[in-house]
Amino acid sequence: MSLPPKRPSRKPTAPRPVASKPAATKPDAGKGQLHPRNRHQGRYDFPALIKASPELAAFVIINPYGNESIDFANPAAVKVFNRALLKQFYGIAQWDIPADYLCPPIPGRADYLHYLADLLATSNAGEIPRGAKVRALDVGVGANCIYPLLGNREYDWHFLGSDTAAEAIASATAIVQSNPGLSDAIELRQQRDSAHIFQGLLNNDERFDLTLCNPPFHANAEEASSGSKRKWRNLGKLDPKRKLPVLNFGGQAAELWCKGGEAAFVSTLIKESVQVGQQVLWFSSLISKASNLPGVYTALKQAGALQVQTVEMAQGQKQSRFVAWTFQSPEQQQAWRQARWQ
Repeated sequence: MSLPPKRPSRKPTAPRPVASKPAATKPDAGKGQLHPRNRHQGRYDFPALIKASPELAAFVIINPYGNESIDFANPAAVKVFNRALLKQFYGIAQWDIPADYLCPPIPGRADYLHYLADLLATSNAGEIPRGAKVRALDVGVGANCIYPLLGNREYDWHFLGSDTAAEAIASATAIVQSNPGLSDAIELRQQRDSAHIFQGLLNNDERFDLTLCNPPFHANAEEASSGSKRKWRNLGKLDPKRKLPVLNFGGQAAELWCKGGEAAFVSTLIKESVQVGQQVLWFSSLISKASNLPGVYTALKQAGALQVQTVEMAQGQKQSRFVAWTFQSPEQQQAWRQARWQ
């Protein structure tokens, strides 16, 4: 279901049902590279990071290539590294998460936001809308609150972060309240019914310019553990003499797996997006497994989405993508722009 790569159109296209081969885009920065606006290009300046966050020094190692790095198999190292990145690059002075919660790779999370900003620009004559007038919904904000933090710092967007776990909401709230200026920009709200995503969460008068989601992509704990071990084996790091964590970035059950895995979760996301289709301009979700794309496209066609964008991304050897869809016609998108962004 692949198409020749092309850049996103700067003008809205005519409304159409989802085709069997939705529009696809490729990263502008070239194969394996981050989005051009991503702050994390090239190697990290560890002396600068350590100067700002001295605790990082204890976790710096020399990798097999002779470069400074950290041991990404060590959850404590990853947490401290993320804290240092957030402080140096985004001015987030206070950041912490409970033990065993997902510690996200920040460059990849930032990429998703930058490409979403490009997507919004297609509905705004090529200009990225910025500021508090743009409101985004992070489905599954997690204890780390990473997307609202990055999105607010990069584009001054306002966020609603939702999660089914009370502990995740409490952690995200603590992060927001510990950093001046964020409480007015980031709201956290618990989805109390784990069977639903939007239903029972949103008020009828709320509007969001975009939604984003990093869905749980495993079907069960065993699959998640197997995937992590396979990753380390491929990287040459699965040393039988060394006790490695089961999951390299940590993660609670709801963050990493759900019944039916990624395909089932995104199917529910699409079905419920129909119910709030006029409250949101662009819905989106990361799709970690390319094999799930055909099912996603079929579900979107059945849902009646008018436009679909598949945006390919790459961070080094890792390939990823997100799918975005809207139920707004070009005329409605123009009215949305005039009412909210001008």
